[in-house]
Amino acid sequence: MTLSVTLAQRAAECLLAAAFVQQALEHLASAHSERWWWLARIPFALLLIGGVAPRTCLTGLVLLALAAILRYDGPYNGGSDRMGYLILFSLWLARLAPSAFWREVALGYLATQVCLSYALSGWVKLVNPDWRSGLALRDVFAWSAYPVSVEVRRWADWPRLLWVMAWAVLLFELAFPLALLRPHWLPWALAIAATLHVANAWLFGLHRFVWVWLAGYPPLLWLQGRLLGALV
Repeated sequence: MTLSVTLAQRAAECLLAAAFVQQALEHLASAHSERWWWLARIPFALLLIGGVAPRTCLTGLVLLALAAILRYDGPYNGGSDRMGYLILFSLWLARLAPSAFWREVALGYLATQVCLSYALSGWVKLVNPDWRSGLALRDVFAWSAYPVSVEVRRWADWPRLLWVMAWAVLLFELAFPLALLRPHWLPWALAIAATLHVANAWLFGLHRFVWVWLAGYPPLLWLQGRLLGALV
């Protein structure tokens, strides 16, 4: 499955805008002084989904992102915000690109970072003895500060199962870049990765990661086609 650079860019913009709307709605119950930082994103995001003045919408979202970074002295919510800002700034630069070459550079950089986000995550797990033994995953289920149900916490009583799960995730993440080598491998790899994000959202409430990482998938599909096409 390959995408044109235009379709990849447009799909990424829509998915990222959906992620920003979701994040903004989480703050409806926040104090007024905090709420506007997030709700101000919604008009820009909805117009971006509709394809109305995408360059202007992305510029507005970038300015709000910079304001939020200054307000909270960094990303508000860790990894999901870092990836969201990475995608946002890359798409903004792609829209500002003076030529097709520089647009591809911006989207290629984004796709590379999405790929590395999985590979480096796998490497961090590999060098961590608690992950290799399954202890880290047991601790996540047993002591997680996230709103985990009693039934989910009981998974900590199955150490062998969690050891298998830990190694399955670790090896998948490490091997993720290999999916770029064959046309049909990457869609399957992305489907598995998306399933992992959905599972984390279901089990631990980490729903912010789902839409944000999905927004990085279209440029990755485009990059694979670009690389394989150059090798033919």
